[in-house]
Amino acid sequence: MLTGPFLTRLWCICGALFVATGTIMGALTAHLPDAHFAEGGRAMARSAMDMQMWQGIALVALGLGLAQRTNRLLLAGGCGVVVGTFLFCAGVYDTAFTGHHGSHIAPTGGSILIGSWLVLAAGWMRRA
Repeated sequence: MLTGPFLTRLWCICGALFVATGTIMGALTAHLPDAHFAEGGRAMARSAMDMQMWQGIALVALGLGLAQRTNRLLLAGGCGVVVGTFLFCAGVYDTAFTGHHGSHIAPTGGSILIGSWLVLAAGWMRRA
């Protein structure tokens, strides 16, 4: 089930969903009254939305680019981008709207994202 073609198609789907929900979050950050955000929350939400949009576009490109040929590092890196993006953005959105800083979700997601892009780089070096 977790084969290369399945995962690359899943990355395209997740990327498209990240971009779609990022567009929704962009509209919310632009139009919601300040009362819906914690102090500084609008800027935080906008930063999360930017990250979500870029990672979504990258996932679609990754899925399309690896549809024919891949390796384990590229598969692992792509999965990490999906998980890391979700955790990072969810943590930042939570803080932006509630002001709650007690969670380690955003830094964990960010660390997973960084590591995943390094794994992808290693996978592309191996593939070359």
